[in-house]
Amino acid sequence: MSTAIKTAIASYGMSGKVFHGPLLKVNPSFEVLAVLERSKELSKELFPDAKIVRNYDAILNDSDIELVIVNTPDKLHYEMAKAAIIAGKHIVVEKPVTLKSSEAKELAELAKEKGVVFSVFQNRRWDADFRTVEQVIKEAKFGRLVEFESHFDRYRTTITPDTWKEEGDEYSGVLYNLGSHMVDQAFVLFGWPKAVTAHLKIVRKNGVVTDYYDIRLEYDEFAALLKCSYLVKDPGPRYTIHGEYGTFYKYGIDPQEETLKAGNLPEGEDWGREEPELWGTLVYEEDGEDVEELIETIPGNYNMFYDNIFEAIRNKAELLVKPKEAAKVLKILEACLLSNREKRTIIL
Repeated sequence: MSTAIKTAIASYGMSGKVFHGPLLKVNPSFEVLAVLERSKELSKELFPDAKIVRNYDAILNDSDIELVIVNTPDKLHYEMAKAAIIAGKHIVVEKPVTLKSSEAKELAELAKEKGVVFSVFQNRRWDADFRTVEQVIKEAKFGRLVEFESHFDRYRTTITPDTWKEEGDEYSGVLYNLGSHMVDQAFVLFGWPKAVTAHLKIVRKNGVVTDYYDIRLEYDEFAALLKCSYLVKDPGPRYTIHGEYGTFYKYGIDPQEETLKAGNLPEGEDWGREEPELWGTLVYEEDGEDVEELIETIPGNYNMFYDNIFEAIRNKAELLVKPKEAAKVLKILEACLLSNREKRTIIL
């Protein structure tokens, strides 16, 4: 049996406490040796035997550490990831991998040169609803795809004080936060679009960063519409897919994040399962008759990401989230910024 990968977590804010920490805790293929916390000791709850370090160099200079989780604020990703690669560490970087596609491409080339594994935490590829959408599109009972629409709406009327996500330049806000997930999902499903049109706005009073977007990705025979707003009191469908012969609707959102926020560990047979009342509905025409199917939601499972990281490091398996894919997602996000800035469609 391969030995557990000795791992360090580079910060223990929301992503460390809610996502990476619990996922690493339940996976015997990883051993967390160190956690960077500037002043607190919150990680002791999950990792009582791990060292708490107060600076990043303590991680980079520890020869026992093989893998570094770079989950700091977005603007720090590039420099911290680069330093870890130069130090010979494998890395997992939170999305968005960097702020610029050129930086992501540079890191990918450097990681290849140094012979280290480099992946990006695009965990929402393993959302229950998205895994189900993948299956529905693959089966294509609705016929030729005409339009795909995805929403990630929230209702937050207030501005959270003293948080880096609510301040900054055009790289801050929901486009690079939630948008990096939604564009990644579209890229997984459909690949590189032909053109991008995006409208970005600030809809909350006293807001300073983007909290609304409407993105249209054009493909040969259909369009993918990606929408997000922080002022949606009563959300509509999470996914709506129209085909030549039918439509698929899916309400609700993957339960994993809220379950993790409640302090539950990602384990057990029922992990990631969705309540039947949120299963999707597929309505289509077959042999001249209307058919309506209730589509059981495939359970979500973020653990699959770290299972793949282990296999990539120990057994040279192919990465499920490749850094070059993350760079392409950033290119699309950059096109969104340009489209909004110049009020025009960007041809890719």
